[in-house]
Amino acid sequence: MNELKLSIENINPAVLWGPNNDHFEIIKKQYPKLKIVARGSEVKVLGDEHELSVFNDKFKYLLQHVEKYDNLNITDIERILGSKVSLAPAIDAPVDKSTTGEVIVFGPNGIMVKARTNNQRRMVDSILKNDVLFAIGPAGTGKTYTAVALAVRALKNKEIKRIILTRPAVEAGENLGFLPGDLKEKIDPYLRPLYDALDDMIPPEKLKVYLENRTIEIAPLAFMRGRTLDNCFVILDEAQNATDMQLKMFLTRMGPTAKFIVTGDVTQIDLPKKQQSGLHTALRILTDIKGIDIIYLSGEDVVRHKLVRRILEAYGDIQ
Repeated sequence: MNELKLSIENINPAVLWGPNNDHFEIIKKQYPKLKIVARGSEVKVLGDEHELSVFNDKFKYLLQHVEKYDNLNITDIERILGSKVSLAPAIDAPVDKSTTGEVIVFGPNGIMVKARTNNQRRMVDSILKNDVLFAIGPAGTGKTYTAVALAVRALKNKEIKRIILTRPAVEAGENLGFLPGDLKEKIDPYLRPLYDALDDMIPPEKLKVYLENRTIEIAPLAFMRGRTLDNCFVILDEAQNATDMQLKMFLTRMGPTAKFIVTGDVTQIDLPKKQQSGLHTALRILTDIKGIDIIYLSGEDVVRHKLVRRILEAYGDIQ
């Protein structure tokens, strides 16, 4: 009799095995010729070599489903394990770049985060070919949301070890000094849009762990000084509020195996009037460097309420 050992270390066992181990019992019934024993983060399976091979292939699809959706029901189990015509191949299939609205990442409870416009899809394609990507456009075009989704996908696929999200802590008509609380409490409101995006893509319990062990780090741009950021996916949001020196400092933090995305809206600069936005300079001098791509999003990419596009038109942000 042959033995197969499988790790479920990165899987929530409560989701995989179901309430009262109902899912576990269903899985055992699907493979009556095998002896399946689950202990902690390991599954031990005993049986014929051919049966073990079939089980191994199907069970891996099941684990992928749980890891991506953080959800599992009886229909999913039957579909993945019960027949050759199943959802399983689609889970592991390469993304078809010709399709519209392809899923970038699955969030909690099966939420699908998609590239919903042509320029968002260009962002998805571009980051595969380039290590630095500038995504420039007005509010509501999904540039930050898409960038965060790409970072989460890279983390889930184990392409990188960490995600670092940063923003300049620049006052937009308010004064930081008059806000209540310590430094973290003063700065957190500026970083809230990044937290909001992550909430849609990572289960709350797992996100809390990631933030505590710094697998995901969210910090003001000033905290990047002096660091080398490697084996990670780094996003600079609201880059129009970074000065020339700050943006130069940020871009030169890049380690050999890092990916950088810079997002910004050149129509919403909150810097003092006498201070030039570093984003303007970067877009001018970095255009022709191989490995750096610049994508301009427009009103056609607005994915918020339909009135947002009309508001942008009224303010002249859309040509």
